[in-house]
Amino acid sequence: MNLALPVLVPVLPALGSAATLAVGRRAPGLARPLAIVPVAVSAVLALVVALQLGTGQVLEAGTRLTPTGGPDLTLGLYLDGYSSLISVLVGLVATCVQVYSTAYLKDDPRYPSYAALVSLFTAAMFLVVYSGDLIVLLVGWEVMGICSYFLIGHHWETADARSASLKAFLVTKLGDVPFLFGIFLLGADAGSFRISDVLAAAAEGRLGHPTLTALLLLAGVAGKSAQFPLHTWLPDAMAGPTPVSALIHAATMVAAGIYLVARLLPVFLLSGAALVVLAVMAAVTMIGSALCALAQDDLKRVLAYSTVGQLGYMAGALAAGDREASVFHLVSHGAFKALLFLAAGVVIHAAHTNSISAMSRMPGLRKRVPDAYWTMGIALVALIGLPPFSGFFSKEAVLTAAEHAANGEALTNGLGPVSAVPQSAGWIVLISAALTALLTAAYAARLFLVAFHSPAAAGAAAPAAPAALASPADHEADAPYSPEVDEADPATAEPPAMRWPLWVLAVPTMAFGVTSLRSDWLPALLDGGSLRPSAVTAVTGTGLAVVGALLAYGAWRSATARLGAGLPPAAPLGRVPEQAGAPAAEVIVADPGRTLLGPLFGPARHGFGVDRLYSALFVRPVTAAARLVRFLDREVVETYVRGSGTAAGLLGRAVRLAQTGNAQTYLSALLAGVVLLAVLVAV
Repeated sequence: MNLALPVLVPVLPALGSAATLAVGRRAPGLARPLAIVPVAVSAVLALVVALQLGTGQVLEAGTRLTPTGGPDLTLGLYLDGYSSLISVLVGLVATCVQVYSTAYLKDDPRYPSYAALVSLFTAAMFLVVYSGDLIVLLVGWEVMGICSYFLIGHHWETADARSASLKAFLVTKLGDVPFLFGIFLLGADAGSFRISDVLAAAAEGRLGHPTLTALLLLAGVAGKSAQFPLHTWLPDAMAGPTPVSALIHAATMVAAGIYLVARLLPVFLLSGAALVVLAVMAAVTMIGSALCALAQDDLKRVLAYSTVGQLGYMAGALAAGDREASVFHLVSHGAFKALLFLAAGVVIHAAHTNSISAMSRMPGLRKRVPDAYWTMGIALVALIGLPPFSGFFSKEAVLTAAEHAANGEALTNGLGPVSAVPQSAGWIVLISAALTALLTAAYAARLFLVAFHSPAAAGAAAPAAPAALASPADHEADAPYSPEVDEADPATAEPPAMRWPLWVLAVPTMAFGVTSLRSDWLPALLDGGSLRPSAVTAVTGTGLAVVGALLAYGAWRSATARLGAGLPPAAPLGRVPEQAGAPAAEVIVADPGRTLLGPLFGPARHGFGVDRLYSALFVRPVTAAARLVRFLDREVVETYVRGSGTAAGLLGRAVRLAQTGNAQTYLSALLAGVVLLAVLVAV
């Protein structure tokens, strides 16, 4: 293979980013081609590299950057089936996002800087995927962090966007500090930062601190991939433009942490304690995020919590020792989650609001956006995990991996001994993943039914309901809500640039899963293990998904029946709900989430108070300490500084008063001093 091809994959988007920044404002007509063409060419090159590399092959090349007196820094490539597969996903999603953004942010004056940051974001993820050195990988890791800060805060004129971007940056940096120490410790133990040398050291048992190293790395993964307890930034990040959400959630930032653990899984297999910690982290993340998703009113926050939970699935598969299943679900999820967010952007464009309660009051919404309606339905079925969509095969692969680990037969595929995976980790992942499958189906069905099939919309012409039906208990005015600046004209239909990427992403959403059925297809590209679901997990997982969807449907029908005596007032035809804040007056007519969660609905809507807990434990003490430091600096330290200056000034005035210019006075003072000294000496 010509090494220029994989080198150009991350370089082209980076050059496109620089060019867009340089000429975007002076020549706005060039901004869109400069945003799309380099990323699209990189996507094609990534596919060519994957095809040329083939299955079961590894390509490693590099050159030493500089001597360090210790482990050398290497600018190199490490290509195998995992990097090839994920790079194709990154290229596909990034291209769709760039094309989609040309219409979604058509009239945005800051589009050139936005497009440049998306290109740089894509280049950084390519660098993470292709890098053969952990320090170079860290560069891409951190570039993604700063790009996410600027992209989430793209609409910086709104307080939500500013606070969300700052929160995302600080929370991920909190995980990156121990992550950096973990990389240093790994390089010191292995004697090299090259990934191949690290894996060789792990295979030979030369790592002196595997548990400590793995736990430090997990801190960074928890921040970047939004796992408990550092997951709180991702739902708030929905204040950024919707295409950015698609890119972050599907193929770049949150996928980087999972990819890193998959790449370094032999290191984690040396520590059973680290695998148990990873399993517990994944279990709490999966179940907690699914419960939160079932209570959200903001469409994008539902999808955000969904992403957190699906990342928990991937982390759970890694805790069970099977990186094949984890990366399989990562790629499958990347396709249907990008589709969900881009379809959500079309719906938001038409409805002029993120609130599904407001959408439920808009008659004919699904007819207004048929492409988004059908593609979102396809993606939600894949999210639920029903056959024959890709989500079914990848979710069942995770459940099968957990089942084997629970039985003491972990599918490590030669990366480590089967006994390296504790059975307790397998049981934790299996039980939590099964429960999450039920909850996922419930919140996906709730989203689709409430947004598109609400009886409020169907009864738009019905007479207004009695005021008693709209009680305050039906809605929480302070429900979490992450609106973005609405730049679309709801009177115009969505342009083709916002529609055809949906159908492009619908193809892998429907068809990618079947590549796992034959051992010479997707499994041969990865570690060669089987990705076929076992009969027990296939029946159990699908059964739980069906039960969850039916429970949501039954609760929805029950709620609509209770309101059948008189529907609440629906929005008049043509009315567009305001988007400036959470629609306190808009009440979800029939919310199955409220019925299913019962007393948990309120806590789940607010993330079970994790943000409030962090505010009480960390934010307020740090803020109080900052106020104390400011007080000490201004009132104590500066008082001493001002006092010393004042004292010097007073002394100067006193000395100046003594300078009279009278020689007799000077002589008298001199004689008095001599007499005083003589007396002191005599005494």
